[in-house]
Amino acid sequence: QVQLVESGGGLVQAGGSLRLSCVASGRTFSSYVMGWFRQAPGKEREFVSRITMSGGNTYYADSVKGRFTISRDNAKNTVYLQMNSLKPEDTAVYYCAAGTAVTGVYAYWGQGTQVTVSS
Repeated sequence: QVQLVESGGGLVQAGGSLRLSCVASGRTFSSYVMGWFRQAPGKEREFVSRITMSGGNTYYADSVKGRFTISRDNAKNTVYLQMNSLKPEDTAVYYCAAGTAVTGVYAYWGQGTQVTVSS
């Protein structure tokens, strides 16, 4: 069982930056692929970014590529999402999730953190 707790959300003006953090419980953090997803009001949840177990490979949705950076610190059981050049369309609840590389399924989810970008 893995418990995930996000933090770092808030209200920011367009063009600003935020850094989200997600801390995982347990001693097997490094065995999980970690992902960030978001859900805007009235929309389906969408993929934002993911990072492999070692942190050696990262992937991004086209909508955030070049603006967001995912990273992880396995010693701290933490995954980060640095968000720069924020746009109003980035407004959403952001969730981190832990999954296995074998199945590609994200089995564990955090409670989410709200990010609001004002124009």
